[in-house]
Amino acid sequence: MSDQPSEPSEPSEPSRPPEKSEEAGTPRPPERPDPPVTSEAAKPAATPSADKPQPARARTAGARAAAGAGKPGGPWQYAAGAPGAKDDGVTARLRPAAPPLIRPAVLWSVLATAVLSALFLGDGIGVNLLIVAVPAALAAFFAARAAGRRLRPWTATWALGGLALLAIPALRDAGWPTFLAVVSALALGSLALHGSRSWLGVLVGSLGLFDSVVPGIIWGVRGIRARADGSRARWGAALRTTAVALVLLVVFGTLFASADAAFADLLGSLMPDASIGEGPWRIFLFALGLAGALAAAYAAAAPVRWDGLTVRPGKPRGRAEWALPLMVLNLLFAAFITLQLVVLLGGYEKVRAETGLDHAEYARQGFWQLLWATLLTLLVIALALRWAPRGGSRDRTLVRAVLGTLCALTLVVVASALRRMDLYVEEYGLTRLRISVAAMELWLGVVLILILAAGVFGARFLPRAIAVSAAAGVLAFGLLSPDGLIAEQNVQRFENSTSTAIDIDYVKDLSADAVPALDRLPEPERSCALRIIQNEVLHADTPWYATSWGEARAKAILEKRPVEGDGRDCYRAGRSGTRDGYQPDDDGYDPY
Repeated sequence: MSDQPSEPSEPSEPSRPPEKSEEAGTPRPPERPDPPVTSEAAKPAATPSADKPQPARARTAGARAAAGAGKPGGPWQYAAGAPGAKDDGVTARLRPAAPPLIRPAVLWSVLATAVLSALFLGDGIGVNLLIVAVPAALAAFFAARAAGRRLRPWTATWALGGLALLAIPALRDAGWPTFLAVVSALALGSLALHGSRSWLGVLVGSLGLFDSVVPGIIWGVRGIRARADGSRARWGAALRTTAVALVLLVVFGTLFASADAAFADLLGSLMPDASIGEGPWRIFLFALGLAGALAAAYAAAAPVRWDGLTVRPGKPRGRAEWALPLMVLNLLFAAFITLQLVVLLGGYEKVRAETGLDHAEYARQGFWQLLWATLLTLLVIALALRWAPRGGSRDRTLVRAVLGTLCALTLVVVASALRRMDLYVEEYGLTRLRISVAAMELWLGVVLILILAAGVFGARFLPRAIAVSAAAGVLAFGLLSPDGLIAEQNVQRFENSTSTAIDIDYVKDLSADAVPALDRLPEPERSCALRIIQNEVLHADTPWYATSWGEARAKAILEKRPVEGDGRDCYRAGRSGTRDGYQPDDDGYDPY
C-alpha cells in the first residue's frame, strides 16, 4: 500500500490506520473491514496518510462529519467540520448537525443571564426584561457564529422585533398589553433562532424554543465537563479573579457609602434588594435564566427545521364544484354590504326607522356577528386554497378572481364592523374590551390585505408577513397606551358635555398610564378617580428596574398634586361610594 495520501477526507473510526507507523515508506498492516452502515454517506471517502496520524478529537469530529455528510441540507449553512447529528429524539429527523462544543463566550453569556435573572426579575417586570434579554441574545449570537450560521435579514427582523416588544413593559404600567408584548417577544425570539418560513414552520417555530430546553441543558453540562478537564488552571484563575474583584467592590463600596450619604442612596437605588428569605425564589429565577439562555444558545447553534413539517395538499376539485359555492357566498356578501351602505349612510334617523333601534344599540347588536363573519371568512379562504383547482393558468386566474372578490367584500364587512364600534364608543365611551376587539378587527383587515397582495405578487412571504403584522400590531397597541387612550376619550366626553358624568367605578381601576388624562378632571371627580391609583403608586416600594415609565410619570404627578378629601364626596360625583347602604367591592368592576 502506498504511503501517499489518496484524499484529504477523514476516515471512520473502525477504518483508522495504526498510529505507530511514523516513518515514510513503512508498510502498514492491512485495514480491518468497515462495519455495516445505514447509508452510503456514512462510509469513509478515502484513507489518510500514515505519515501524520490525526489527533483523537479531529478523528472523532471527522467521523461525525462524514456520517452526516449525506443528509439533505437545510436553510442554515454550517462551517466545515461541524459534527454530525445524533438520531435520538422525536425531532431528530428535523434537527441539523449537532452543535459544536459550547464556547467560553457562550458560557459567560449564559451565566450572566442567570445571575441577572436572579437579581432583577424578583421584584416585577420593567426594564429588567431588556437587561436580562441582552446577555441571552449574546449567548445565542456567539453559539450561532460558532456553528457557522450567518445573520440573515429575517433573523434580524425577528430579533429586533422581539427586543422592541420587550420595551413595552419598560414603558407601560398596564398588565394586559405588557403580557401580550412579552408573549409576542418570546415567539419572535424563537422564530429568530429557527428561521421558519412555511405556515406550519412559523406556527410551530414560534413555540420551538421550548423543545431546546432539555437538549440545551445537556449540551451545557457536557461542554462544561469537557472544558473543565483540560483547562482547570484557567477556571481556577477566573474564579480567583472574580472573588478578588467582588471583595474589592464590597470593601471599598462599603467605605464610600459610609463616607457619603448621597453615594449611599445612589448605591442603594442601583443595587437589587435581595434578602435571605427570598433565597428559594432567587434560586428558581437563576435556574430559569440559566435554562432559558442555554435553550436559546442551543437553538441558535442547532435549530430544528420546523419547515420539514408538512401537510399533504388537498385533492384539487373541479372548477364548477369549487367555484360555485364561493360565488354564492360572494353574492350574499354583496347583498349584505349593499344594505349596510343604505342603512349606515342614511343617517341615524334612517337607522331608527329601519330597525326601531337607536344607532348605538344597532351598532352593539351587529359588531360581534361581523367579527365572527370575518374570522370564518379567513377559514373559508384557507380551506378553499387547499382544494383549489391547480390545472393551469386558467385555474389560477379563477382562484384569484373568486377569492380576491371575497377578500375585497370582507374588507367592507371589516369597515362596517369598525364603524359600528365607533358609533357605540361615541355613545357609551371607550373600554378595554371595546378597544381590544376593535384592534383585533383592524388586524384582520390587514391580514385580508396581505392575502390580496399575495394573490398578486405570490404567497412566498405570506406566513412571515402575517406574523410580522401581528407583532407590529402588538407593539403599536402597547406604544399607544390603551389605558391612556381610554381615560383620554372618557375625559374628553366629560369635558365636551357629551356625557353628564364620568364612570368613576370604571376609570378608577385603570392603570397608572391613565393618570395624565384623569388629572385634568375637576374635583371631586379627579380625586375619586385617582385615589386607588395613588395608593398603589405612592406606597409601592418598587426598585427602578421594575418600575415602568408610566408608573414613574404617575408618581411624579400625584406627588405634586395628591388627591383631596377622604372619598365621601365620590357618591355625589358619580359612581363610587356607598349607595343606599350598599358598599361596593373595593376591587370595583372587572376592567374587561
